[in-house]
Amino acid sequence: MDQPRRTTAQTVTAAVTLVSGEHETESLDGEFRYDAADPYAVVLTVRTPTGTVVWSFARDLLADGLYEPVGDGDVQVWPCLSTEAAAVVVIELHAPGGEALLQASSRAVQWFVREMYGLVPVGSESAHLGIDSMLEQLLAS
Repeated sequence: MDQPRRTTAQTVTAAVTLVSGEHETESLDGEFRYDAADPYAVVLTVRTPTGTVVWSFARDLLADGLYEPVGDGDVQVWPCLSTEAAAVVVIELHAPGGEALLQASSRAVQWFVREMYGLVPVGSESAHLGIDSMLEQLLAS
């Protein structure tokens, strides 16, 4: 897996891998993205041979999934060991069209979460929403 990297002051990325079978993985281009303008969400983008899949889910779900199984809906996250006995975070996605099991290095996800919370600390999310500017735009229409 690639090392995580910060691409801008507001966005942080880390690589992901598709688990395509019980003992098989398929390396795909993927990333977690966090933008302070959408402070409660993480966006997961995976590029597959048939197209790009984009999921958005709660940032706390990813952070909590580092340490214990979380999620009871379309996104579930839990810590695990890969087939090579490396610490990983598993992200299971469910949609009407199918499901996917992804994994990312625990170290990369920890780095990502630390950077994400560095950009927008817990409890300060509402200060990053920009509700005033959204209201101005709505009222100007």
